[in-house]
Amino acid sequence: MFDAWQEFRKDKKNKPDIIKFSLNLENNIFELYDKLVNKTWEADKYASFLIKDPKLRHIHKASVRDRVLYHSVYRILYPIFDKTFIFDVYSSRKSKGTHAGVKRLTTLSRKLSKNYTQTIYVLQCDIKKFFDSMDHEILLELLSEQITDGDTISLVKKIIDSFHKTQGKGLPLGNVTSQLFANVYMNPFDWFVKKEIGARNYIRYCDDFLILSTSRDYLFGLIPKIEKFLENNLHLHLHPEKISVSSLKQGIDFLGYVAMPHYSVLRTKTKHRIFRRLKILALENDPELFERAKASYLGIISYCNGLLIKRTINNIIKNIFN
Repeated sequence: MFDAWQEFRKDKKNKPDIIKFSLNLENNIFELYDKLVNKTWEADKYASFLIKDPKLRHIHKASVRDRVLYHSVYRILYPIFDKTFIFDVYSSRKSKGTHAGVKRLTTLSRKLSKNYTQTIYVLQCDIKKFFDSMDHEILLELLSEQITDGDTISLVKKIIDSFHKTQGKGLPLGNVTSQLFANVYMNPFDWFVKKEIGARNYIRYCDDFLILSTSRDYLFGLIPKIEKFLENNLHLHLHPEKISVSSLKQGIDFLGYVAMPHYSVLRTKTKHRIFRRLKILALENDPELFERAKASYLGIISYCNGLLIKRTINNIIKNIFN
């Protein structure tokens, strides 16, 4: 649990609630430990707030004490469940992430199109209100396939049931355990797509997934099969406005980038958000924060054709600091 605390507090050291907890760290950790041993732990209430990322998201943040516990649970469960996932799941996994997902899309596109000499199509889908719709009973059943210890299952059940969007459904976006549980919940679907449907060129990032093929008709034919599995087995529904089949030549908008034959570009909204954020940070007179943000954004740009964006960023810097 102390190891979990050290990992959890990274990049949060100056937050008021973290500072307060750390002032009485040993007592707080041992008090939490005693509650776990005596099986008397109950989750604190969540703090609720909205963030724009870029769309509006409703975040529910647990107390520091509970987040330390959730991080401890995550550290133990992650290696157990991660080895059960298919290769092409890129959300909330070590050595994966958005950039790896975009790179994989490029690799599969190039291979399937025979170095862009043949037309290929992409089915893209998004699950409607994914985190709000996850069924607690189904999730617990999936977790129980790998967790045989009764006390651990009892604790995990308490964590899951500490939040409801509607009765028996929903996970909070702010919990580190929710990220792992989301992949556990979607794991049967991933294997269904790979084994039952036989879609070899499949990539998923959280609730956003795509399948590549040389046949448009084949991809359209998959939609009812996907809908049926999600509804019958996971009580999930595809977002009707976010189902599309398009050719690679039209551009595939995925994980903040738009993939095209031979190159990728940054999504226009992402590009403008970077420019706005840099201007705001520059005016806040915090050079260290500004430099960190600039380095991060340049890292994002390095994964696509971003020469013009780099020039624009440099012009923003010159106009503000000269």
